[in-house]
Amino acid sequence: MNATTLLSQMSRSAAGSGESFLIILTISALAFGIGMTIFFFSRYQKCPSDRILVVYGKTGPRQSAKCLHGGAAFIWPVIQAYEFLDLTPIPIDIPLEGALTKQNIRVNIPSTFTVGISTDPSVMSNAAERLLGLQLSQVRDLARDMILGSMRYVISTMDIEAINDRDQFIEQIVDGVEGELRRVGLRLINVNIKDITDESGYLESLGKEALSNVDNRINMDVTQEIAALKEELKELKLAIQEIRTNSQGV
Repeated sequence: MNATTLLSQMSRSAAGSGESFLIILTISALAFGIGMTIFFFSRYQKCPSDRILVVYGKTGPRQSAKCLHGGAAFIWPVIQAYEFLDLTPIPIDIPLEGALTKQNIRVNIPSTFTVGISTDPSVMSNAAERLLGLQLSQVRDLARDMILGSMRYVISTMDIEAINDRDQFIEQIVDGVEGELRRVGLRLINVNIKDITDESGYLESLGKEALSNVDNRINMDVTQEIAALKEELKELKLAIQEIRTNSQGV
C-alpha cells in the first residue's frame, strides 16, 4: 500500500467520523431540547377551582408565599416549590357546655359550624403560613378550639334573654368567630345552633312565662271580641224593634 492510498483511506475515515459526530451531536441536542421542554411544561402548574395553589420559596420581597385561586403559575426549579390547599367545607361539632353568661348562669349550646379556607386575597396568605402541611383533622381541631373560645367569650358578654333570641345570638357569634378564623386563613360558611338550655331551668321558666302571656293575650282578645259582638247584637235588636214599632204606627 503506497502513501497515496493510505492518505485517501485516512481522509475517508476522518470524514466518516466527522459525520458520525455531527449526527450524535444533533440527536443529543434534540433530546436535550425535548427534555427541557417537558421539564418546563411540568413546572407550569394549573390551579383547579376547588383548591388554592401555594407557591413558596423565593417569591418576592416581603412575601413568604404566593397564593392563587384559579389560573396557573410557573414554578421555578431549585428556588421555588408548591403545594395545594383544599377548599372542601369542614363541618365541626361544638359540644359547648357550662358556658357562663353575663348573669353567671351556665348554659349549654350544642351547635355545628361549617368552615373552609378563605379565598379572600387578603386572608389566603394567612392560610399559607399557618395551615400548609396540616392534615384535615388538625385543621378541624384548630378551628374547634378557636370557635369554643370565641363562643365562651361572646356568651360571657350577653344576658341569657339575649342568648335565647337565636337571631341576635347567631349574629353576635358570627361577628366574634369570623375575626378569629381569619387570623389563620379560614372563613365561616354556616352556623347551626341545635339547642339552648341552662342548668338552672331559667330558660324553661321564661318559655312558660311567655306561653302564659300569649294565652292571657288570646283570652283577652277573645273576651273583647265577644263583648264587641254582644254590643253589635244589642244594637241590631234595637234597630229591629224600632223598625217594627214604625211599621205598626203606619
